[in-house]
Amino acid sequence: MLSVLGGTQRSFQVVLFFLVLVVFLMVGFLHVDFQLLTPDKAQEPPVTNLMFLKTHKTASSTMLNILYRFSESHNLSVALPRGSSLHLGYPWLFVTRYVEGMKQDGSQNHHFNLMCNHLRFNFPEVQKVMPNDTFYLSILRNPVFQLESSFIYFKDYAPAFQGVKSLDQFLADPWKYYNASVGLKNVFAKNNMWFDFGFDNNARADVDYVRTCLSEVERQFHLVLIADHFDESMVLLRRRLRWQLDDVVSFKVNARSPRTVSRLTEESQERAKRWCELDWQLYQHFNRTFWAQLHAEVSPRQLRKELEQLRARRRELTALCLQDPEHKNNTQIKDRNLLPYQSGNAEILGYNLRQGLDNATLRICQRMAMPELQYMAHLYSLQFPNKPPKNIPFLKT
Repeated sequence: MLSVLGGTQRSFQVVLFFLVLVVFLMVGFLHVDFQLLTPDKAQEPPVTNLMFLKTHKTASSTMLNILYRFSESHNLSVALPRGSSLHLGYPWLFVTRYVEGMKQDGSQNHHFNLMCNHLRFNFPEVQKVMPNDTFYLSILRNPVFQLESSFIYFKDYAPAFQGVKSLDQFLADPWKYYNASVGLKNVFAKNNMWFDFGFDNNARADVDYVRTCLSEVERQFHLVLIADHFDESMVLLRRRLRWQLDDVVSFKVNARSPRTVSRLTEESQERAKRWCELDWQLYQHFNRTFWAQLHAEVSPRQLRKELEQLRARRRELTALCLQDPEHKNNTQIKDRNLLPYQSGNAEILGYNLRQGLDNATLRICQRMAMPELQYMAHLYSLQFPNKPPKNIPFLKT
């Protein structure tokens, strides 16, 4: 009897061994990523409490469109600017009274799921608005290209930029044009991302000071995305928030015409890094942490697969929604609700939608192509129907 049992056990072990071997051979033959064999995070409830620090000239308008669409499709409440305001108190440090629905004593009339409009970060005040389990994220861009974009966009607003013809000229002798004492309008001309995080954009880049500030950002923010690698950022964001693919697919919003993009000399690029040294150190640090987090989250093979899925879906929606995949300037855009705001010397482009779309598809396409001011006004009317609607001045002309 014992010999029979022993033989049966050995036979079972042999069969089990061959089954395991077959599975591994199939995985190798089919090139299956092992992560595909693990439970899908998207099966878990999505993250719905989210604070996005919207930095300037960093693809943050496209991010805002993604967040607005998510809030609307999931019936979430957004912390929007009070009354006729178009931002949450920027460039002053954020306080709760800038939010519609917050009482003067800092208590709430409304529960908020998302906060994503321009503000200067002030963590204790933001915490008074947002739930305890809020996911904090932001986005950064290479400071050379961020400064170039700011120069064109805020050319008529920032005093430091008004007296020069080009950014090359400005960077050749920035202190000739930049005066830190003229007020907050010059924050767009020096370390603007550092300023948006609530720090002093005119501070010296001392090692201890920079290290302390970077540690503070790391403690407060769960994820910092990189605009220069936007698609990879969307892959990591979707995984961290357990969102669906369509939640992170987007059209580029607030894009400039190529003819208004300046090509800086190599010397000017190096000068920009030195002039915005705090921004440069902020960017370098979180560029490293972003790639470390992405590589820890997803294998190279799976990353390529998810990037292709994202780009393929974007192509599908582009063909479905847009009359022409190319951006259009203001004179070519037929729907005034899709007209982007124009600023400085920048020519901001938008989209025309295809004709004859059914109502459900039209709604999806309109939201994807809608500029941020119009979308904010739309959400404000939904959330506060008894308040006067937001006035978008440039649409009245």
